[in-house]
Amino acid sequence: MSAVAGKDATAAEIAAAVSTGKATAASVVAAALARVATLDKTCNAFTSVVAERARATAAAVDAAIAAGRPAGPLAGVPFAVKNLIDIQGIPTLAGSKINAEHAPAAQDATLVQRLEAAGAILVGALNMGEYAYDFTGRNAHAGPSRNPRDPAHMTGGSSGGSGAAVAGGLVPLSLGSDTNGSIRVPASLCGIFGLKPTYGRLSRAGSFLFCDSLDHLGPMARSVRDLALAFDVMQGPDPRDPVCTERPPAPTLPGLDAGIAGLRIAVAGDYFERQLEPVAADAVAAVARALGASRKVVVPDAARARGCAYLITAAEAGALHLPRLRTRADDFDPETRERFMAGALTPAAWYIQAQRFRRAYRQLVLETLQDVDVLIAPATPVTAPRIDQTMMTVSGVAMPVRANLGIFTQPISFIGLPVVAAPLQRPGGLPIAVQLIAKPFDEQAALRVAHWLEGEGVCAAPTA
Repeated sequence: MSAVAGKDATAAEIAAAVSTGKATAASVVAAALARVATLDKTCNAFTSVVAERARATAAAVDAAIAAGRPAGPLAGVPFAVKNLIDIQGIPTLAGSKINAEHAPAAQDATLVQRLEAAGAILVGALNMGEYAYDFTGRNAHAGPSRNPRDPAHMTGGSSGGSGAAVAGGLVPLSLGSDTNGSIRVPASLCGIFGLKPTYGRLSRAGSFLFCDSLDHLGPMARSVRDLALAFDVMQGPDPRDPVCTERPPAPTLPGLDAGIAGLRIAVAGDYFERQLEPVAADAVAAVARALGASRKVVVPDAARARGCAYLITAAEAGALHLPRLRTRADDFDPETRERFMAGALTPAAWYIQAQRFRRAYRQLVLETLQDVDVLIAPATPVTAPRIDQTMMTVSGVAMPVRANLGIFTQPISFIGLPVVAAPLQRPGGLPIAVQLIAKPFDEQAALRVAHWLEGEGVCAAPTA
């Protein structure tokens, strides 16, 4: 088998080999489909596999190369998407039982179209928490996605299948969604890289949204270069998504190797130093030490921001699902149903106050970060809990797992800042990540820092 058809091959390596004729897209896809057929029995990452489509797309990529036509920067790269993202010809489940009865999607989501236009090859849809209201990766209908580092432990969610598919080497690239941390939490628990872009930077058209004013889509991968490759081809305005920015694409790949010189890097203090286990604090310290970041910055009102993020999420999601709650209540995961019902009962005045605070908080944070380019913060307070675990102890306090794995991610997505989750591997232990937080539309700063850390061996995805 060619090296680029193996579990550890990155998207960049695959694209280079396929584009130069050292490997065929067909062989790469065949190997990926074979891995899914065998390894996913453990990971439970996939809910649908589009093998026939993948083989046809691979044949088209190989034909283009044979004819001397450019195949794109992601030529032959297999990828899969969280099953709230439309795939033409199959229902968009969003992790639910109810949506399985919907008509198949009439067309692919914008981001799927853009990835395939760049030569990537879709192989399937991925497991997730029901309607994305989840931090664990458990699903009452499809079963839990399982952490490839230890299948007895959770992947994190709600993009649990997206994390497991990449961490387990089934595919080198996946797409997830992030409302309050659903890319960054599984990236941390599974030990891979994830990018939550600036709110509105990537189109969400063709996705089953959870909370419109907080939802992002973004890539997950085993290397920072792969994140940049995918992010760059997915950028651009999209009239199908009313919040998608009109800014022209700003490629991040050309500046990825610029290093950290000139970047002002600080560590998030106060709120981000409390309610975490030593393993999470040690990860932040290791990254800060490697970067020479000794300055601490207090992000004010972070706890209040997290509370408001919860309130907005609950209210918008409860309103979205109210018709289904009235007619199909028994078909929800009971844990999800109760949260949606509570959200549907949220007073409008509370929601309005939370949105008002959100505007003020965003301005306050931007002023706080005026002379900071990248802020380091923990991604999760702990490593991956066991799949059946409902409570965890953090700093001596018992708290529910499902609600609190996103304790450090929620205040950041609340105001739409771009973040790279960068994992640290722990020999003999489960991985954990840090957040590298940048200013709006400056994904490149966070990617540069993550890439430098990867090059120095501080952060890395595990060998699959």
